[in-house]
Amino acid sequence: MGMADELNLPSFAKINLHLQVVGRRPDGFHDLCTVFQTVSLHDNLKIAGSESENVVMTCGDNRIPVGEKNLVVRAAMMLREECKIRCGARIHLEKVIPAPGGLGGGSSNAAVALLGLNKIWNVHLSSEDLHPLASRLGSDVPFFLYGGTALGMGRGEVVEPISDFAAEHMLVVTPDVAVATRDAFKRLNTAVLTNQESKRKLQICRFDLESADFNYTAFKNDFETTVFAAYPEVDRVKNTLLDLGARQALLSGSGGSVFAVFEKEETRQAALKALDNEVNWRKFAVATISRDEYREALEEVF
Repeated sequence: MGMADELNLPSFAKINLHLQVVGRRPDGFHDLCTVFQTVSLHDNLKIAGSESENVVMTCGDNRIPVGEKNLVVRAAMMLREECKIRCGARIHLEKVIPAPGGLGGGSSNAAVALLGLNKIWNVHLSSEDLHPLASRLGSDVPFFLYGGTALGMGRGEVVEPISDFAAEHMLVVTPDVAVATRDAFKRLNTAVLTNQESKRKLQICRFDLESADFNYTAFKNDFETTVFAAYPEVDRVKNTLLDLGARQALLSGSGGSVFAVFEKEETRQAALKALDNEVNWRKFAVATISRDEYREALEEVF
């Protein structure tokens, strides 16, 4: 089988415009109802096929594990096994998205690795075919097979594109705080729901969000209360952004990144300047990436 040469692909971050924890399921997982949105902040993945059977991963950031612990390596192994592939790959990750940070960097890397290797190894699976593999890797991974603005339901593995939300003047701020997702879930006071109750609540949520216009709807994240209580610094990030003129600001995922939407470029620039004295906060000026822009940026693999 012939192999494409080398792919150089962006791996975009996501924010959550809405994140509602509907309840805990009998299997111990939580049912979520969320709205994912890709933003311009991105890592880069270089993927090349190799004649040897090994999957070798390297990363410029030595804090990132590059063995079986990394979702990229797991994604590669899973695709190989699933499709009985005989070749290997060399993958280099250039990390920019803070990890952990609630921005889905690892999930994005895994999905982009699936899309890239699907191309390099000539597997010819569609995004729909890759979806079940992606959801085995993690609940945010399937979303990154599509990008743009999308509803995520269940553990997040049910993905449904909704109309694009567009914001050009945004900031993403990540304080030096590592919020453990598992602990964030533990702190939530969620009732155990029967499957029926869960289904009903998800239906209501889906109905509300399918028609929501996020230019006028207040963003909401159920993790805010408990995360802010446990990590006051994250709360301070949100309040600072609002004080600096953001129209809306919200915790992303289970944190600790906070994103903010500004009306005007001048306000965003002034805010960015004012944040200069916060030396332990990483700051990124970003814009939303629509589904079309996402496909265009990754056109080599779609």
